[in-house]
Amino acid sequence: MSEWAAMSVDHGIRLPEELRGRVEDLLAGRVEAAPARDAATVAVLRDHDEHGLQVFMLRRVASMAFAPGAYVFPGGSVDPRDGEASIGWAGPPPGEWARAFAAGETVARELVCAAVRETFEETLVLLAGPAPDAVVDDTRGDGWEADRRALLDRSQSFAEFLGRRGLVLRSDLLRPWAHWITPAVEPKRYDTRFFVAAIPEGQRARDVSTEADRAVWVRPADAVDHAMRGEWFVMPPTLATLSELAACDTVADVLATEREIVAYEPRAEIIDGAAYLVLPTRPLGGGTTPHTPRAPSMRTSAGRPPARAPGHPPEATGHDTAQG
Repeated sequence: MSEWAAMSVDHGIRLPEELRGRVEDLLAGRVEAAPARDAATVAVLRDHDEHGLQVFMLRRVASMAFAPGAYVFPGGSVDPRDGEASIGWAGPPPGEWARAFAAGETVARELVCAAVRETFEETLVLLAGPAPDAVVDDTRGDGWEADRRALLDRSQSFAEFLGRRGLVLRSDLLRPWAHWITPAVEPKRYDTRFFVAAIPEGQRARDVSTEADRAVWVRPADAVDHAMRGEWFVMPPTLATLSELAACDTVADVLATEREIVAYEPRAEIIDGAAYLVLPTRPLGGGTTPHTPRAPSMRTSAGRPPARAPGHPPEATGHDTAQG
């Protein structure tokens, strides 16, 4: 799909002309939307002495089929084994997460496990500990990297990893934040629940994912500014989350925020003969609209990445160069 510059107009985001036929077919019922896979993503947060509240973000490599070049939070789709009942668990039980996300208890268990697993796979940040009131304080070393790779190639499940290490998942370190569903016009779709979490003391987030070519700790407001100036490609759900996080001064403020989780799904429409992606004016089932700034460089998830943004803020690499 060719790169395109989204138009900030009253209708929404204008889609490329080559998508108009697919939108018309979807609206007429001639084709069916791809099923949306359950997924989880985590905004990992820290308080910086100089910069204040910061969030860890990854830039997806240009070869990715979904959202190439986009700045995202760590996360990914649910693995079938994420729902294994043998996973050691501390904190709010799956039933509470099911109520928070209006999901079945099995799906809720899978989402929480996927959130913790994917965050470890992509950053080596591990929201788990040897006891319900303890957390791993360092994940550096060859052993942790071997475990991460075993999770990636699915040679061990998350339950097996935690059990062998004598760890329990710390669901109390997470908070539910949002729920977004990829528009029906997209060939790959995800039903994504957003979480927030503070990075555990002593741990360091690193760029260890082969799906990313850059990692940054950034103030949420600065990330929004980069997107609004067209320097960063940020998808609407991520941009909405960043805008909401920017209203908080500290990690404690974020974790203390009361959230009513409702599902948002942008929709594709034909307006005045052109195809548009219309951002939701209300969530599925009613409610209020999330605050989503209109970035000039929004594109579909399959659009080509923009030119590399300037080197501010500093990058976080596998050598932890931006952890100060």
